[in-house]
Amino acid sequence: MDPASLAWRIAQLAEKYVVEQTGSANPPVAADDVALERPKKAEFGDWATSIALKLAGPLGASPRDIATALQPRLEAIDDIARVDIAGPGFLNITLDTSRLGQTAAQILQAGETYGHSDGLAGTTVNLEFVSANPTGPLHIGHTRWAALGDSLARVLRAAGADVAAEFYINDQGSQMDLFGESVLAAALGQDPPEDAYQGAYIAELGKAVAEEFPTLAEMSHDEALVCVRESAYHRQLGAIRTSLEEFNVHFDVWFSERQLHVMSTPEGLSLVDRSVERLREQGHVFDEDGAVWVRTTDFGDDKDRVIRRANGAYTYFAADAAYYLSKKDRGFDLTIYLLGADHHGYVHRLKAIAGAAGDDPAVDIEVLIGQLVSVNGAKLSKRAGNIIELDDLREWLGTDALRYSLGRSPADSPLTLEPDVLLSKTNDNPVFYVQYAHARTHQVARNAEAAGVTGEPFDPATLSHATEAELLTALADFPRVVAHAAELREPHRVARYLEDLSGSYHRWYDACRVTPKGDDPIGPEHHARVVLNNATGQVLRNGLGLLGVSAPERM
Repeated sequence: MDPASLAWRIAQLAEKYVVEQTGSANPPVAADDVALERPKKAEFGDWATSIALKLAGPLGASPRDIATALQPRLEAIDDIARVDIAGPGFLNITLDTSRLGQTAAQILQAGETYGHSDGLAGTTVNLEFVSANPTGPLHIGHTRWAALGDSLARVLRAAGADVAAEFYINDQGSQMDLFGESVLAAALGQDPPEDAYQGAYIAELGKAVAEEFPTLAEMSHDEALVCVRESAYHRQLGAIRTSLEEFNVHFDVWFSERQLHVMSTPEGLSLVDRSVERLREQGHVFDEDGAVWVRTTDFGDDKDRVIRRANGAYTYFAADAAYYLSKKDRGFDLTIYLLGADHHGYVHRLKAIAGAAGDDPAVDIEVLIGQLVSVNGAKLSKRAGNIIELDDLREWLGTDALRYSLGRSPADSPLTLEPDVLLSKTNDNPVFYVQYAHARTHQVARNAEAAGVTGEPFDPATLSHATEAELLTALADFPRVVAHAAELREPHRVARYLEDLSGSYHRWYDACRVTPKGDDPIGPEHHARVVLNNATGQVLRNGLGLLGVSAPERM
């Protein structure tokens, strides 16, 4: 029995008990009300629930008395072998081993889809992350957002959502002109402008565009700037795309900010022009002192925002509004922004835009803020000069170690990576620990095949060792973990689960033989154990895939 089914059964019994005690089930007891936890020690059972404590207040009864009443009802469920009462009223549940063992066969039957669910089926999600200016290499902050965003997209898809991973290209504005001037100066061998972009990559771009435009020195400054800026822009954007693909991060949509400013409507308006009129139609735009304002304070913003200045120039807020409306027009039910640590001010602003556009800021838009990450001993990029580059980190630590370590902590917590640990082949290295467990399942499977242990016939009742119950319970919990990771937007839950699962697997491996010893005959327990072994490998592989990390068969 998987945790979701168990919670549903407990909720049914608890609701029936409430009806008996009160004559009413208002409010009813839902599966979400049943908190299931895995006890820290195997002797305390497979699952523990505090439902008796939760019901004590509404019923005005002792939690222990409620637990005593629920105990025999739970034990009557076929999949439950025993229920013990602990402490003030916790119910410790031990599942029937033979029924629990069926989980292993079910996992192998489901294969790559085990852990998937339909909780978010029918929901279309636009997930925007990284969105770096195309004026330089991706740095360590972008690296964290790339790992987290891509993993979040994967767990949302596993929960049934239709997800479009989107990169917003900030290719409009003064920073692009400064970037072009910086590369132009490098191409012509001139002194760079004030506040110019620095680093060897600017010199490299300058050399490349000089070769592309051999008559650059003969052009007017304005003509040369356009040629150089556009060439350097596309080259740098191409480098960003390559960096992300090599980091195993894929985007479905690359949205250029320029699309918001070109005349694209039948009326000859840009999307930015049209955004003002659309927000005005919703009744949240007003004019004051010659400027056009959006009354964002209606939706929790700290102040109203100017969308068009008195001189007719649009603010950055206008582009933000037009971009959000573009996502709305593309039919997304939910828009998620993953922003860096310096973007806290955007939370109320973006939610206010959603409200002004007629959406529900509490439902239709989410803004996740990631915190800073540092690496002990990391050197600044030789090419960029003042940042730690994604490419340098990937080449130094490896994609797997970097992605896993960035993905195993909550986005809103500061993080420091320890290279000595991540480069070590020891159990202190979390990604090595999990990947080694996966590789071991393949080694065990190879040995079993050589010994003639095929997994057939499969008798789940033979999986009776305490470590087998622990391992099976952990495997059955995987779908719930993935669903919660998607629901809470916390892919790190998958990583922490994999580490716990690996520990359970290693303990089982030490205690239970899959192949007979010496000339001993192959018994039904050996066939059952190879199925359990292979099921563990499948879940480890599925979990690592959700984190964008490889699952090696040999290490």
